Amino acid sequence: MMKFSVLDQVPVSRGDTVEDAIAKSIELAKLTEKWGYKRYWIAEHHNTAGLVSSSPEIMMTRLLSVTERIAVGSGGILLPLYSPYKIAENAKTMEAMFPGRVNIGIGNSPGGTERTRRALTDDGPNKLRDYTRMTEDLIGFMHNTLSQNHEFRSVKAGPRINHMPPLWTLGLTENGARRAAALGIGFVFGAFINPKHMVQALKTYYSEFKPSAVMSEPHAILCLFIICSETNEEAERHARTLDHWLLNVTYGRDTTIPSIEEVEQKHYSAKDLEIIRENRRRCIIGDPQKVKKALEQLPAVDEVMVICNVHDFEVKKKSYELLQQ
Repeated sequence: MMKFSVLDQVPVSRGDTVEDAIAKSIELAKLTEKWGYKRYWIAEHHNTAGLVSSSPEIMMTRLLSVTERIAVGSGGILLPLYSPYKIAENAKTMEAMFPGRVNIGIGNSPGGTERTRRALTDDGPNKLRDYTRMTEDLIGFMHNTLSQNHEFRSVKAGPRINHMPPLWTLGLTENGARRAAALGIGFVFGAFINPKHMVQALKTYYSEFKPSAVMSEPHAILCLFIICSETNEEAERHARTLDHWLLNVTYGRDTTIPSIEEVEQKHYSAKDLEIIRENRRRCIIGDPQKVKKALEQLPAVDEVMVICNVHDFEVKKKSYELLQQ
C-alpha cells in the first residue's frame, strides 16, 4: 500500500487573507490526519506575498497542537541561513512537547534572492557550500555525537531528552542523494522542483545508505504536485490555476494563486505555453484511475509527498481525499 504525506507551502489564494491561508492549513492538517496521511510538512519561503510558510517551526507547533497522530515536520528548514545548534534546540523542544510526532527536514537554499539571504543572515557570509558540514553538526547537536575535537563539543543542545526526531534532507541530484546516504539520514527528492535526476538519485540513495544514529534504514520520499478530481476534465480545469501560479513563480511574479475566472481571461505566448508544458513534468493530474496509473509508474519509494496548490480549497481537500482512497 502506497503511503502518502503532505507538503504545505501555506499558499494564499486570490481573495483570501494571510489569516485565511493559515486557517486552511490547520483544517487540512486535521483532515489529512483523519484520512490516514503519514506526515504533514511545512515548507520555508521568504520575501513572497503568496506563501505564508516563512517560519516552519512556529507553524509546526500550531499544527501539532491541533492533531493527535500525524507526524508534523519541516520541508525544509534552510540550514545554511541559521545555526545548527539553534535548529537542534528548536527540534528537541518540539519533540519534548510532542514525543514521536516531530520530523525535521532541511534544505540547502538561499531562501530567495541574494538580498533576501543577506537579510536573513544579518548580512552574514553565504554558507551554501558548508551544507554537509552544517548537517553533520546538526546531527551532532541533536544526538550528542560531535567529535571529541569539535570546537563546540562541550556545548549541549537542550532540552536533554532521550528520543530525537528523525532528519531528512531535500535533494535534486545524485550528489544530494549520496550526501543523505553517507550521513544516514532520510532523503526527499524534490520532483515538484525538477524531476530530471529522480530515478538515478533514488537508486543512489538506497544503494549507498549507511545506518547512523538518526536512521537504521533508508527512508526516501518523493515529492510532487498532484491534483486528483472525479473526472479528468475537472482536474484539468483546476490545474490551470496551478499552471499559471507556476508560470508566475518562473517569472518571479506574484505568487498568490489565481482564480479560475482570472486564468480563463489570460492569453499566453508561445514561450509561456512551453514553460507550462515543461512544468507539467512536475505534476500528476487527472481522475483517480489516471492518477493511480501515473503513481504506479514512479520509482519505488517509502512514500509520496503531495503538494496541491489550486485556488479552490474545496477542490484541494477533495483531491487529498480521493488520493488516499
